[in-house]
Amino acid sequence: MTAEPVHYWPVPPQDGYTVDDLLTLPDLPPHTELIDGSLVFVSPQRAFPSTVIDLLASGLRRTVPPEFKVRREMVVVIDNRNGPEPDVSVLRAAAVRSGNQTWYQSRDVLLAVEVVSPSSESRDRDTKPHKYAAAGIPHFWRVEMAGELPVVHVFELDKEARAYVPTGIYRDALKLTVPFDIDIDLTEIDQF
Repeated sequence: MTAEPVHYWPVPPQDGYTVDDLLTLPDLPPHTELIDGSLVFVSPQRAFPSTVIDLLASGLRRTVPPEFKVRREMVVVIDNRNGPEPDVSVLRAAAVRSGNQTWYQSRDVLLAVEVVSPSSESRDRDTKPHKYAAAGIPHFWRVEMAGELPVVHVFELDKEARAYVPTGIYRDALKLTVPFDIDIDLTEIDQF
């Protein structure tokens, strides 16, 4: 008879976790996020989000100006109780300090991208965009699955309202001039 593995789950502090906890707690599962002081454990990656993240990250890397860098699945520190992990981020190159870096400040992020999956729908459609906008991140993309292809919903920050306003929906090709010239063929997704 084989003993079942024992899992020890961290007990949350009375006032919730902080970004320092997120960045230093040992043995957290990969891609754990901090939302409103609560640790959010991410479900195993599905094929659609994984391939879309690859497509967008490589497409952005082809077009990003040298003063910016593209990163995937890195913590963005918004405040002491919020450290979400966008699927893709474009950030100021000056914010990249080393290959061991595990997080970036929200003030350095130009674009945050979330690819919606069943386990993250509410966070990707509501919670995270609201937090990104409140933190002043100028651009946000939400990517949904339409059949086998991605549909990209593009938003720009209304600085006065600290809320995103939609600027377009892109199905076959993502051609933009803001925040820089972008041309990504969305039909080039690696079919599952």
